[in-house]
Amino acid sequence: MMSEKVAVFDTTLRDGEQAAGTRLGSREKLTIARQLARLKVDIIEAGYPASSPEDFAAVQLLSREIEGPVICALSRAVPGDIEACGKALANARRPRIHTGIGVSDVHVAGKFRDPKYGKTTGEKKVKLIQMAVAAVKLARQYAEDVEFYAEDAGRADPAYLFEMLEAAIEAGATVVNIPDTTGYAVPEQFGALIRAIREKVPNIQRATISVHCHDDLGLAVANSLAGVANGARQVEGTINGVGERAGNAALEEVVMAVRTRGDYFGVHTGVESREFCRTSRLVSDMLGVVVPPNKAVVGGNAFSHSSGIHVDGFLKDRETYEIMRPEDVGVLESRVVLTARTGRHGLRDRLEKLGYALSQEELDRTYHRFLAVADKKQEVFDEDLIAILHDEIHPVPETYHLDYLHSYSGTSAIPTATVRLGVGGQMREGAAVGDGQVDAICKAISVVTKTSAKLARYEIRAVTSGTEAIGEVTVQLEEGDRKVMGRGASTDVIEASAKAYVDGLNKLAAEFRGQERPGDTPG
Repeated sequence: MMSEKVAVFDTTLRDGEQAAGTRLGSREKLTIARQLARLKVDIIEAGYPASSPEDFAAVQLLSREIEGPVICALSRAVPGDIEACGKALANARRPRIHTGIGVSDVHVAGKFRDPKYGKTTGEKKVKLIQMAVAAVKLARQYAEDVEFYAEDAGRADPAYLFEMLEAAIEAGATVVNIPDTTGYAVPEQFGALIRAIREKVPNIQRATISVHCHDDLGLAVANSLAGVANGARQVEGTINGVGERAGNAALEEVVMAVRTRGDYFGVHTGVESREFCRTSRLVSDMLGVVVPPNKAVVGGNAFSHSSGIHVDGFLKDRETYEIMRPEDVGVLESRVVLTARTGRHGLRDRLEKLGYALSQEELDRTYHRFLAVADKKQEVFDEDLIAILHDEIHPVPETYHLDYLHSYSGTSAIPTATVRLGVGGQMREGAAVGDGQVDAICKAISVVTKTSAKLARYEIRAVTSGTEAIGEVTVQLEEGDRKVMGRGASTDVIEASAKAYVDGLNKLAAEFRGQERPGDTPG
């Protein structure tokens, strides 16, 4: 049996743009609307034409340029607003006017306190139904598709809400929108409200029930899904959940919940979910609202694994810790984030993907060094790993091993360094002064090793960005006609310099092993 479709109504360009500190021009709205069309949302609410000439122009532009989705414009139950919608939508292939009025006692008493709406609450409520009916009838003169919103339905008296909806449908509304305008509802209550509307509004079968939930209590998505479970067949929301105050229901979360839990909801949408990641980034960029890394579905960490237990389980079977495939929302692949909690399995897997097959001994040595680096950084990147490998996996025997170093320097101090090296199974110490800390370190190492090698070149680079980045030092040492490269890596560039110098000396020692070195005395 085919499941029922839930229409997806995107209001990023209207309600989403009402987020504090954001503003979209006509061209920016057009860019986002084109992406929303690729996402295959069913309805795009393009703006509120009566609010400003710029919004009117934006709705006009989208009406002309966008094919596929219905283009919707918002109005109050005011003739001038509705007429502005009709003019702005004149060139739309599939126009919809979205008009409505407040229905909760809070809205009736607060927004309609003027005696012209009635002297008592009862009189005002009668007047508002009359205004709603007139608004829907006027909107139908401009568009066959008219959506009616009962503002603040989440706090309304149910009996009055039912009466208002019945009148709006009778006047010609094709969709009735049940907004939880203030994010006040909880899922069980909101679901029950949608179910009651289906049961108690006599002509409800002539209209689609839509839900429009806000996130003031963090329940927008949960309330939207409760609405769907109880018969709503249109869901309204925004990309990334942007919007007024705490925002709207995040459409990517609603759609993926319906898709992932099709066994429970028994409905589907027509959304091309593989466009979610691209759409999310575009909206974030255009509105200047950063997507938190822990944001569901489209956040940077949504398909990232760090904990050793999680990484091990994920690498054995992705379904162990993933209920969605990253490619289904436009993410190329799941990511193992290397941190101090990753574990050996995760480290080995990443190294193998980088092309490095290590023995168990090499892996253990690399892992211990990896932990030391991970304790200093939030995340260890591939470039860090390669630097660690160069530093830890030695292709030549270690004639010299750096055990300890201490350096001192300052604007009014002479740079000094002390080192302790393992040399032939024994520990030796030495100290020196130099023209800077690196020079002092290299001279101290030369004192201990009694080398005649010359430092011909010294280079340092940050492997990754940030003040805690690993620094990789490369040196070229020359002794006689031999030239070798030494490498060292550390989050401390002085330590990296010492390691690079010692690495170079070990390579020279290996090349001269069994041969006479320059300056050696025979016998």
